[in-house]
Amino acid sequence: MSYKSHPPAHINAPSPASPTTTSRHPLSYSPHRTSSRAGTPLRLSDDFARESGSESEVTKGKGMGDRRPAYHRPSEGRSHLPLLNNKDNEERGRSYDSPVLGSAGRLPMFTRRSTMRSRSPDTQAKLDTKQRYTYAALLLGLSLVSFVVQTETAVYIQHELKWNKAYCMLYFTHGSWSLLWPVQLLILRIQKWSMPWEIFWRRHVSLLRTTAQMVETQQTHVHRGQHSPVPYILRMTAFITCALTVAGGSWYVAVNLTSPSDLTAIYNCSAFFAYAFSVPLLKEKLRWGKSFAVLVAIIGVLIVAYGDAAPTKHGGKSGGSVGGDKEVKEATSRVAGNLIIGVGSVLYGFYEVLYKKLACPPDETSPGRGMIFAMTFGSLIGSFTLLVLWIPLPILHIIGWEIFELPQGKAAWLLIISVLANATFSGSFLILISLTSPVLSSVAALLTIFLVAITDWVWTGIPLSPAAMIGGLLIIGAFLLLSWSTFREMQEEKSKKQVDLVDDETDRDSDA
Repeated sequence: MSYKSHPPAHINAPSPASPTTTSRHPLSYSPHRTSSRAGTPLRLSDDFARESGSESEVTKGKGMGDRRPAYHRPSEGRSHLPLLNNKDNEERGRSYDSPVLGSAGRLPMFTRRSTMRSRSPDTQAKLDTKQRYTYAALLLGLSLVSFVVQTETAVYIQHELKWNKAYCMLYFTHGSWSLLWPVQLLILRIQKWSMPWEIFWRRHVSLLRTTAQMVETQQTHVHRGQHSPVPYILRMTAFITCALTVAGGSWYVAVNLTSPSDLTAIYNCSAFFAYAFSVPLLKEKLRWGKSFAVLVAIIGVLIVAYGDAAPTKHGGKSGGSVGGDKEVKEATSRVAGNLIIGVGSVLYGFYEVLYKKLACPPDETSPGRGMIFAMTFGSLIGSFTLLVLWIPLPILHIIGWEIFELPQGKAAWLLIISVLANATFSGSFLILISLTSPVLSSVAALLTIFLVAITDWVWTGIPLSPAAMIGGLLIIGAFLLLSWSTFREMQEEKSKKQVDLVDDETDRDSDA
């Protein structure tokens, strides 16, 4: 009998697994198709067709031409299984690019592992870093505007209305941070208004608890049996608040001892100390680009502070202000004031790095989670201030160093505005540190010097001095250079961690 009158013998031959079967078995061999689960991955056309929802030529059998008969193919998905269903061969020959059919013949749901492999580490790192910088840019604008409002109102209260109570203003300013969490909770509740309150509250508390556990362990994976993070968070709140209070109080002590130029120049050197502390505490690499940017920013501050004949108007991050006087006051003890504000500058840079290390979740945490926890921790700082740091108020009143007296009339309303503006600035500043780095946030705060000068020019009509323009441009250039350097550094770190994570999962799968 000729070949043309009968099909090939291997088609009509019974399957080895069932010798009595005469029809074609679903698991029979096809010379033009190999299973991806048997060790040989499908071709690119198969993957593309599977993603687009259409069948490729390979799955339709066109690779065999007209010689392949149109047998009925079962729909249980068993045709995708290999001939030899060996578990060891299955695991070793599995291809990550080809899907594994379930018992019903349907494609399984995408898992975290499959979605991670669908993007390259560089692409995922760019997307994460871009999202962080988008949030950071919005909060930077909010922090700069609020800081300008705080500076202008504080200068007017202290110099025009003559209500100059240093520690009392510090207490009100830091105590206002306690409003950060309630305001945040209100905003989140408005966004989830349709959700029942019990479910909303339970999810919010769970998010804060798990994030606090991430902060304590500096790991993104939280174990179910992990102990409560409340004692750790309370200790860190007390520690960081005391460091912040000492750093902010040095401003008020030195403001009457040294000149406004010295106070502005030395105090803003905290950006340098933040970078200096970041290297040993945060394990940051010493990069020439970042070092040069910080140096240029400090040079810009020095030019603004000492290049203008009029005293530089500038606000402290803890609510104080300097400059704005029509007449330059002589410093009573310039050396002592410079030493005090120098210590305060070091402590403020230390506080920023301390907050990043001890009270911020890991950088792999989502930006939304980091923002929520930053506002919550800022509210804890404000609550600790209100509950504990009122103690020096009666002591200072009794010894006569600062008579306790509440502001009246116009001073009271302006003080409320100044305090709320500082709370807005501080909340944004804490989020900036959490999303980026203490160095970038410190240099970003230096932009307020130039913005305050521009605000005075708009309101009073006095043009900017050459020193203010040159110094401001140097600060802006340093900030842009530092932003680019930090962006590249964050992108490299995320890309490296994504590669390590994928390699680790690949090794784990190969060992299974």
